[in-house]
Amino acid sequence: MNELFKLKNTVKHYDWGSPAYIPRLLGISGKGLPWAELWMGVHPGGPSETEFRGKPLGLAELIGGDPKTFLGEKAAEQFGALPFLFKFLAASKPLSIQAHPNQEQAWRGFDRENREGIALNAPNRNYKDSNHKPEILCALSPFAAMCGFREPEEIRRGLARFLGGASPSLRQGMSPLPRALAGETAGAVSQVLRNFFSALFTLSAGTRQELTRYIKTLGAGAAKTDAGTGEAVNKYMAVFAEHYPGDPAIIAPLYLNLLELRPGEAVYLEAGVLHAYIEGFAVELMANSDNVLRGGLTPKHIDVPELMRIIDFSPRRPEIQSPGESAPLWYSYAAPCGEFSLSVMNSRDEERPFPGTGPAILAISRGQARFFAGGKTVNLSPGESVFIPPRSPGELLSYAGAFTAYVAALPVSGAGAAEVR
Repeated sequence: MNELFKLKNTVKHYDWGSPAYIPRLLGISGKGLPWAELWMGVHPGGPSETEFRGKPLGLAELIGGDPKTFLGEKAAEQFGALPFLFKFLAASKPLSIQAHPNQEQAWRGFDRENREGIALNAPNRNYKDSNHKPEILCALSPFAAMCGFREPEEIRRGLARFLGGASPSLRQGMSPLPRALAGETAGAVSQVLRNFFSALFTLSAGTRQELTRYIKTLGAGAAKTDAGTGEAVNKYMAVFAEHYPGDPAIIAPLYLNLLELRPGEAVYLEAGVLHAYIEGFAVELMANSDNVLRGGLTPKHIDVPELMRIIDFSPRRPEIQSPGESAPLWYSYAAPCGEFSLSVMNSRDEERPFPGTGPAILAISRGQARFFAGGKTVNLSPGESVFIPPRSPGELLSYAGAFTAYVAALPVSGAGAAEVR
């Protein structure tokens, strides 16, 4: 189908959201509200709207009315609906530490909680749907995140340095953590990290409060650690202690890898990888799911036993992907999953054919774009997006204007990171 469908999208005003990034992107007043996420897709938690034959229609209904036309025959048979959720994400406060289930875990968890009669909107609900949730995040501004466990020895050294100036009572209260890490020679590394994580959540309330006071006393100049970039580790521990006093996860920068992404850099997260986004503006693309198991830095429900069942306790530092400094016309980030691919395109004002074949959602992050399809022109400004159905080889879609856009699409078989200059 040689037609584009401009989208009206849902904004989420979560407490951790930024009052500036998304309103600035859209060129509107944020009215001081926390603008956290702008959703593009068909997820029932925030479905996009469009128009069809001059009448308003939900994107889910558009696709559901003729899946083969709007997804393509293969995707219609495999998924039945758009299989990904695309977002602009803007954080001014840290999001919860979290992990997402794999497909089997999601099926089982969703079925179990349904049988237990837990309402979908209940605060203690872990599984909102039966889908897994791999995801990729690409920074639009400097973006701080924590992703994946550090090596046990790295955690042990950092913890020892951090507690070097602590009182005897705090060192005693925290002693289960280095003891758990000392067991590495007696068992697999993943079991050592599992033991450490379990010990973290069994710290006494008194120890947690004393830990909070200690970090606040040290402040942004906390004792230097050799667990990565020491100054940043200490800075974020101080931030977490201010926002979440008494939470043992305020020392998360000691046991999770701290990543500071530059604009254009991306990180792909598989199921089971413990992570948290701290601050910044980004696009995020994931399988069409809202399944989240939390592990700290949140007032929301934390189910530690269920979280520990889905976490991958292998030490890992996710690869940072980048198109480089030269802004290629088209660059695809590697995302090894079946539901989505993420690409960035840079237009230099000349008219060119659009390289993707759809189905896709394209969102503008900078500049002004013009798309030409079926004899019609669709103008797009920053923050605006379109759904692009599959096209046959003879159906031309082209574009012009100086802009940057991010494209969420179904993956091309066998494709990894690729670029066109």
